This record gives sequence, C-alpha cells and structure tokens, in this order.
Amino acid sequence: MQTIFSTDGVLPKNRFRHWKDICEDRIVPLNQSCLDNEPFNASIKGANIGGLDFTWFALSNLRVSTTPRTLRSENHKTDQLFLNIVLNGTVCSHQNDRSSTDEAGDFAIRDTNTSWANEHNGYSEVLAISIPRKRLEGVLGSARIFAGLTVDSHQPVATLTRSFLCNLMREGGRLPPSAAERMAGVGIDLVIASLAERLAKEVPRPISGVLVIQRAKAYVEANLNNVSLDPPLLAAAVGVSLRRLQQLFHDHGQHISDWIWQRRLLAASRHLKNPGCRHISIGILAYECGFASQPHFSRRFKAHFGMTPSEYRHASRMRDL
Repeated sequence: MQTIFSTDGVLPKNRFRHWKDICEDRIVPLNQSCLDNEPFNASIKGANIGGLDFTWFALSNLRVSTTPRTLRSENHKTDQLFLNIVLNGTVCSHQNDRSSTDEAGDFAIRDTNTSWANEHNGYSEVLAISIPRKRLEGVLGSARIFAGLTVDSHQPVATLTRSFLCNLMREGGRLPPSAAERMAGVGIDLVIASLAERLAKEVPRPISGVLVIQRAKAYVEANLNNVSLDPPLLAAAVGVSLRRLQQLFHDHGQHISDWIWQRRLLAASRHLKNPGCRHISIGILAYECGFASQPHFSRRFKAHFGMTPSEYRHASRMRDL
C-alpha cells in the first residue's frame, strides 16, 4: 500500500487540518473533532485493488461523524458503501439506531446516505473498503437492513472474510489486473455471505413484509450449500408461515423456489469462472451449491445459461488466456 498521509514531519498546528482534507477526499465529507489536547498523530495508506479502494487508517482519540449537512456535500459518494474492519483497538459506532463497541476483528458497513458516528478512544487501526452499493443491495436489499450491524470477529464466515481481505490488501499489488478484479469480486461475495450469516441470526420478531423478504434472502445466501433448503424450511427460519412468505415473494414478482435456485446457479457460475476453483470437480461444486446431484445441476444450469457447466467453465478459461 502507498502512504497517502502521515503527521510525521508536519507542524503540529497543521496536522489536523491536513488530515481532514485527506479524509474528505478519500472517504466522504466528515465532521471531526479530537478527544484530547495532545498533538494529533495519524497516518493513512491506500491502494486500489480490482476496482476497490482500500484505505488503512491509524489514529488516536478522534470522533468522526456524518450529518445532514455533510450528506448534502457535492463530494458525497452516494453510490458507495464502506466496509470498516477494526484491526487494532476499539471503535464505538452508531448508525440506524444501532450502537456498538467494535473490537479488533469486528467489522460493519457504513451507509453513506444516512448519518453515522465513530469514536476512537485511544489508539486504533481501521481498514475501510469502498464497495459499490448495488453489489450489496442487489442481494441483501436496502442498506438500512444491515448498515451499522456489527459482524462479530468470531463468526465463522467473518473470520474467512477478514483474513481474505487483509491478505488481498497486502498482496493485491502483485496481481495482474484481471486476477485482482476476480479476487475483489470474491472478497465482495465473502462480505455478502458474512452479512447474510449475521442477519440470519437475528431473533424473529414482528417486522414488515419488506424486512421479512430481506431476512429470507439473507438466510438463503448463508445456507446455499444446504440441499434441504426449501420454502417450508425458509419460512420456519424467518418465523412466518409458508403461505405468508409465498405471498410476500409473490408481491415482489418472485417465487421462493425460483429465487433459491437462481442464487444457487449464480453461485455456481462464479465458482466455474474462478481459476482458483478449477481443480474442483463439477459434481462437488454442484453439491457445495446445494444441488443434490450433478445431472440435476447440469439440467438447470444449461436451461439458465444456455450451456453445460463444463462448456461454461471452458469458455471462461478461454477468455482468461
């Protein structure tokens, strides 16, 4: 990663002003204030890997927030969401009526369209990754569903996600552009899976139809490899009757079974295109995506994509040459 800013060598009286200018350009317009009277010290490193901006921050005793005024700024990045991973220290966060104290390894999404606040009490290091809004909302629904929700560091998929993204941050500069783009896509898929796993654990409670749909879709994303996943199981998982869930999907112009198979087929297509999965047999890949048999998988895949899984994998390989 390239060093973008450091207070080393900057006069103490100018440090905070320079820091705020860099943050506004790199992230979004922010309100910032120091929590003590000590000389301000901080540094920023950054890299663009596969179209994603990675920004590493090291800082101490700072409060940052967005407000209705900063959200109206012409520099505001409304098409991006920010994944914040705490690497060291603790960060107190608040967004969408959710408050948390995030520790090393925890991460959360910050929605650039609604106000949020972070407090860094003592020294902390944070990795912020900008992710196209449509990539997350296209699967999980409105960011309001998951923004500000802490994904615990001990959550199994979250552990894999954090490790992958941190390694990508360190090694991404050595990858050719096509490989970097593929790995960035894998990283986003892991973020989606982590958020889905977290959402699926929410305690069922009376919620609107839209939220029922989003929780159902999150549960599907987290359990695609379960060959037993079907509409009745999904309805039970989100705490509504099967008839209610079927009606909600119908109101959105969808059928539950069609959605489940669509997500399984898209997951399979990503694996077939991924060079890192070429050693995995199509039978095993099919099972990992929730298909009970390879022939069933092949029939559905060809009906959806117009070619067999083997043909699809071969065509992807030829495009990479």
